[in-house]
Amino acid sequence: MKHNIFNTIAFRMTLWFTGIFTICVSVVFLLFYYLATQTIQNQIDQELSDHASKFSAIIHTSGLMGARQLAVLEAQAAGEKLIFFRIVYPTGEVFASSRMSYWKDVHVSKSALQRLSTQKNIILETIEIPSTHQKARILYSYVAANAILQTGVAMDVYSKFLSTFKLVFVSSMGFIVIFSAVSGWLLVTKALSGVATIIKTAQNISGSNLEARVHGTGNKDELDHLVVTFNSMLDRIEELVKSIREMTDNIAHDLKSPVTRIRGFAELALVQEDNLEDYRIMAANSIEESDRLLDMINTMLMISKAEAGEEDFIFKTINLSDMIREACDLFAPLAEDKNILFFNEIKDPIFVVADIRMLQRAFSNLLDNAIKYTQENGEIKTTAFIEDQTVIIKVSDTGVGILPEFHEKIFERFYRIDSSRTTSGTGLGLSFARTIVRRHKGNIHVISHQNMGSVFEVRLPINNLKII
Repeated sequence: MKHNIFNTIAFRMTLWFTGIFTICVSVVFLLFYYLATQTIQNQIDQELSDHASKFSAIIHTSGLMGARQLAVLEAQAAGEKLIFFRIVYPTGEVFASSRMSYWKDVHVSKSALQRLSTQKNIILETIEIPSTHQKARILYSYVAANAILQTGVAMDVYSKFLSTFKLVFVSSMGFIVIFSAVSGWLLVTKALSGVATIIKTAQNISGSNLEARVHGTGNKDELDHLVVTFNSMLDRIEELVKSIREMTDNIAHDLKSPVTRIRGFAELALVQEDNLEDYRIMAANSIEESDRLLDMINTMLMISKAEAGEEDFIFKTINLSDMIREACDLFAPLAEDKNILFFNEIKDPIFVVADIRMLQRAFSNLLDNAIKYTQENGEIKTTAFIEDQTVIIKVSDTGVGILPEFHEKIFERFYRIDSSRTTSGTGLGLSFARTIVRRHKGNIHVISHQNMGSVFEVRLPINNLKII
């Protein structure tokens, strides 16, 4: 599967990384630019205020003539293109000034004089000189009762500084964007390299190759957790596929025998002479085998529905002790036929909320297995009691036993140990029993060793009203 690079997570994350980084840098620049302009303007305003204070002191000591001389000297010392001074009357008439050839287009602002007379405070404004298109900062201030100082400073030096700063920023932004995009791409692709490995492993897995696994980085980060989860999922899938294959083989094996027998009966019917009794025997055998197949199919459907929660269970309070005794009485004749000692120890009474029909079938399967795999002159014992708010039912036998590695396998559908295939059965009894018990919020397990008998233990909660 080919991916458009613009649709990849790496590209989108790089785009986000670059965008956020660029926005952050721009905000920092704007903040720095604002602070720089405010600092420069405050510095200029302070410089102009200092000049006003100096003129005010000179006028106080030397009069307006001293102020006229100071204006010329200050302008010459600082540079006549950089600063100018005017001393004007409140009417706007000029009394004295520095050399104004460069500043001839800067006039006395009537509105500024009017505001100054009203506020009695310093008036500051920024103007653009028409002839040079340069900006200047102008101050108006009373330096005497009838004298106003108009002074201005050219801001072209500061404007050049700010313009250079803007140019440097724009040039730097290009580098910053490229650098953030490249570094973001490298970081994101590095961080997502584990995802690419997972995708590659998933693409290499097929129905016949489930052994591939993803190796973690060992960083114990989110990707390592994803790798662990992915590998666990693969383990489960491999286990399920293996279970399905085994179940398919077992189904084929268990269906083959009855179908073969039915086919054999049909062939005999074709070649048999006209003997009504023989036909009847073959028809009866065919019906018996068909019933076994139907029973197997119905049991499979019931297990599937119960596991999916679709089977209709009717839960109500039942006397479990009576149910177990009735089941034991039903199987007692089969035990007698094999000279098996069959007895029970059941505490009375034991009440639980359950579907008695389903629970009877599950318990009957346990008794049927115990009798089937217990040799003649053996012993089967059934016990039931309450312990820690849990009903415990045990079916013990002295049969052939089960190896430990098969203790869980025997509860799988159609799984039969090779040694038990000579015994009639479908391999669904224990699977059905466990499914029913678990639907009652209980569980069933086996304790057994080969040639030492088996104990099947069923545990049901005594307070299980929550299952309804």
